[in-house]
Amino acid sequence: MNRTLWPILAVALVLAPTALPGQRRTAPTPAPAARLLDTLLYRGLKFRAIGPSTMGGRMSAFAVREANPRVIFAAAGTGGLFKTTNNGTTWSAVFEDQPVASIGAVAVSQRDSNLVWVGTGEGNGRNSSSWGNGVYRSTDGGGKWTHLGLDNTHDIPALAIDPHNDSTVWVAALGHLWGKNSERGVYKTTDGGKTWTAVLTISADTGVSDIVCDPQKPDTLF
Repeated sequence: MNRTLWPILAVALVLAPTALPGQRRTAPTPAPAARLLDTLLYRGLKFRAIGPSTMGGRMSAFAVREANPRVIFAAAGTGGLFKTTNNGTTWSAVFEDQPVASIGAVAVSQRDSNLVWVGTGEGNGRNSSSWGNGVYRSTDGGGKWTHLGLDNTHDIPALAIDPHNDSTVWVAALGHLWGKNSERGVYKTTDGGKTWTAVLTISADTGVSDIVCDPQKPDTLF
């Protein structure tokens, strides 16, 4: 049976008069068409979401220099990097010229507010996740960016800057969300990103989603 006819059949069954034994059928009083449609066809209907099944915007990270908290960097999982210099009153996009828009981590030097590091690839494992192409650094507060490798890490959810040495940075690499890759783990640079060393490698199936260094003893990391 054609399902599009079901509401009409249901109305017909409700309106069909039923005669008891010994009684004659009498025709019902016709209802106005508008009232009939309103009361019988649409009153029981409720709105429901039917798609499209996409996910809205999401913020993946933010960073601020404690000495000047009015300057904040906010990273979007699939929308780039934004900066405010007036405590969030206004924001400007500062990563639009780069070939990737998915950001997983952002870190600002506590010694130099112009030194900003970004790890691309949001690291949120779901069907709408986007991926990145490694690490970027800005030395002018987000005006210009330099790509510093680790392209195949795919997703970088966290960065840690040595609070005593801006040239030393650790990167937590989650890796590909849907398959194996050998670039998972923790990477370290001591020359500002010119070279990287894998300092924690577990397996091609195991990545790292966070990393924090002790501010008093930065060689101690979690």
